[in-house]
Amino acid sequence: MVSVNNLIMRFGNRVLFQDINLKLDRHKRYGLIGANGAGKTTFLKILSGEINEYEGDVIIPKANKVGVLGQNQFAFEDFTIMDAVLYGNKRLYDAIKEKEELYVTGDFEDDAVNNRLADLEVICVEEDPTYEYDVNIAKILGNVGIPVDQHNELMSTLDSADKFKVLLAQVLYPKPDVLFLDEPTNNQDIETISWLENELKRHEGTLVVISHDRHFLNAVVTNILDVDYQKIREFTGTYDDWYIAANVLAKQLELDNAKKLKEKDELEAFVRRFSANASKAKQATSRQRKLDKMELEDIKPSSRRDPSIVFKAKRNMGDEALDLKNISHSYGDNEVLKDITLKFEPGEKVALIGGNGVGKSTLCKIIMEEMKPDSGEVVWGATIENSYFPQDTADIIEGDGTLYDWLRAYDPKREIAEIRNCLGRMLFNGEQQEKGVKSISGGEKHRMMLSKMMLEGGNFLVLDEPSNHLDLEAIVALGEGLLEFKGNVICVSHDRELLDAFASRIIELHPDGTFTDFKGSYEEFAEAREKGTI
Repeated sequence: MVSVNNLIMRFGNRVLFQDINLKLDRHKRYGLIGANGAGKTTFLKILSGEINEYEGDVIIPKANKVGVLGQNQFAFEDFTIMDAVLYGNKRLYDAIKEKEELYVTGDFEDDAVNNRLADLEVICVEEDPTYEYDVNIAKILGNVGIPVDQHNELMSTLDSADKFKVLLAQVLYPKPDVLFLDEPTNNQDIETISWLENELKRHEGTLVVISHDRHFLNAVVTNILDVDYQKIREFTGTYDDWYIAANVLAKQLELDNAKKLKEKDELEAFVRRFSANASKAKQATSRQRKLDKMELEDIKPSSRRDPSIVFKAKRNMGDEALDLKNISHSYGDNEVLKDITLKFEPGEKVALIGGNGVGKSTLCKIIMEEMKPDSGEVVWGATIENSYFPQDTADIIEGDGTLYDWLRAYDPKREIAEIRNCLGRMLFNGEQQEKGVKSISGGEKHRMMLSKMMLEGGNFLVLDEPSNHLDLEAIVALGEGLLEFKGNVICVSHDRELLDAFASRIIELHPDGTFTDFKGSYEEFAEAREKGTI
């Protein structure tokens, strides 16, 4: 359904990719992956027609309806929520609005008006044969968590997360033949992401999606498009299939070059380790069977480097970690936290989850004593040294200095080599460490914050949405780092693979201010919720 022929894309003297030839078929769902800056979003914009300055051809048959997820959350501020979704079918939207206007202002004695109304009615029937556009839109809005009583309110009344949900509804409502989605899971709660997965798995056309959510990619895609080496290579399978194959091949080449004899043991150890982190040991056997059947000849080892995230506590903790006693907090009439009493034992790894707006960030700020609750008490153990990753790093990582200067300011007495080592672990090489703080991206700021946490050496880590803006390799490394860490962790995230990699306790906040406290992994929590036992 989509053909890409001899595509070359340049930015000045830099070649982003060249000689790209792809055929994207109907009934296939492609995950577009690559390191930050590799050109994923640029390629998606070329496919969708938003970028036209390139060499080569992109061909989509005119009969195919194309849907592109909008990124401007403020583009429809003066629309009602219902109309913003209807706008996804622009032809139907224009016909309905013109018809409504003619019924109010038109002269029905004028044949031209009546003829125009007849033409508009034909368009409405072609686009909405059952005359149920309002019912269908109401259903999809309900599925993304926008209640019926809000459907006729203006988009300007919604917060950013809900605006993005409406944009999702907008692109999915017309059921396009070709669908292009750039980071559709960003800032979405787990329930919305699960609904979106099920919707996309039923998509009958062609789908190309960019996402840093590994669980989402594994659930949705049938093929991987890997942007690397100025090429875009196709691989049949999920993200995990590609990841294992690419890494196994890299290890094979490394071992072949060194003529080592223990290749088999090291490959099997890699599969065991990856399978254990991704979805526990019960999947190891099936992954090994997949590995045995894989054809690796067409897969080139990735040029991407994995960060090394290692948290080491400078101080051992005693018998007490953290107690929250009767924490309550409200914003106006909205009580987001209601009598929260929790005890965290030394060494516990906790995932803090819940829908948007239920108070996860508020609770993190209260725990870190950056915000005072309306009532209740936060009691830290005497030996605890905490370290905090806030949701918004933009206001913290700023200044006129270099990356090295910013990090050293937190501990001027620390050895220079150790500071540079923390930056290097997050893939800031020597030259990049001299970049100005003002010039770095959101993803680089998140990597800087992780460097700071490694330098601090706290024994109790509190992280609020640390995976935002990180690429897949960094998220995998973060999960492994939290798993291996010997201290306490409280982590807010919507990334289910990250949560399942390290968490042994799940705390879910509810819209009424209450919470569920579950001892076990996220996978076990999800199974228990599905069975209705929690």
